[in-house]
Amino acid sequence: MDVFLPIAQVFVNPIEILILSAIVGVLSGLFGVGGGFLMTPFLIFLGIPPAYAVANEANNILATSVSGSTTHYLKNTLDYKMGLMIVIGGAIGTSLGIFTFSYFKGIGKIDTVISLAYMYILAIIGSLMLVESLGEIDKAKRNILVKKKLHVHYWIHGLPLRMRFPKSKLYESIFTPIVIGLVVGFIAAIMGIGGAFILVPAMIYIIKMPTKLVPGTSLFVTIFVSVIVTFLHSFNYGSIDLLLVFLLVIGSIIGVQIGQKLGEKIDSSGLRALMAILILAVGIAIAYDSFFADHDTNSTTTSIIPDLNFFSQFILDFSNEMPFFYGLFSIMFAIFLGVAAAFIRRFFSNFKKQMLMKS
Repeated sequence: MDVFLPIAQVFVNPIEILILSAIVGVLSGLFGVGGGFLMTPFLIFLGIPPAYAVANEANNILATSVSGSTTHYLKNTLDYKMGLMIVIGGAIGTSLGIFTFSYFKGIGKIDTVISLAYMYILAIIGSLMLVESLGEIDKAKRNILVKKKLHVHYWIHGLPLRMRFPKSKLYESIFTPIVIGLVVGFIAAIMGIGGAFILVPAMIYIIKMPTKLVPGTSLFVTIFVSVIVTFLHSFNYGSIDLLLVFLLVIGSIIGVQIGQKLGEKIDSSGLRALMAILILAVGIAIAYDSFFADHDTNSTTTSIIPDLNFFSQFILDFSNEMPFFYGLFSIMFAIFLGVAAAFIRRFFSNFKKQMLMKS
């Protein structure tokens, strides 16, 4: 049974969204990457306008990032100082991204820009992942051990104003994490993604952070970037739909837990190649949908708002009459769900340990 999203003003099947967000969550938990670059295109394929898909997936990423970051906080596996430097760059990049978003939205080209951005980004990511994973599989079959250089220097390492980061045991220019954060923030504002697929390898190979601190610090940064993206999209465009966010968050959090459990038991080398093929397939589907498919504009959208229930009417009125507070509420709503999920997961984990000790 379809439900009506009062903000996006489209009919969607909640079961489809829950299943898709759970599948993307499993992939995120399994491979340690954010699922925004897959979930946003899926939302577009389901008939949700791209501008709304971007904004609501950013709010979803906020909830899942809070959940994961809370877990890493409890394990003390994140570098706050490095994270804050990246956040500074992320705030600047997000502001530039929203400005760019506003410009293209003003001239009526934002849907095309989002589609093109996803098409190229997914093609690049999928190709790199496929080449890397196939290379790893080939080396594993031939038992080849490749020695890598311990230190590779790029232009970014020559930047001034060095600072010590005790947690990561690094002495690095403050501009290195700021520049990386700027790129991540800009992409997040345009595409509604957390930017982990850029941030994680950059933290490992460019900043050279200890691997154990990378996931938690990445999630910590994503929280702040997603907060800015969510608020600006909500305040400027009124595009956050709490009903859609709720469906996305529930599916994603369940999927991430399953993915993380599977990741502990499955060798992901072969699955990584399948993931790359999936990413390439989504990129091709976006290209086809953008340039070749015939679109029936009346298939999902409606110019007549149906009779709304109390909750939907409340969301619509709240968004229209108090956009500033609606944006803040959207952020707090996502944070609450993320923290609750983290503590529920911790409770069951401790309960399981106690039961094993008793047995």
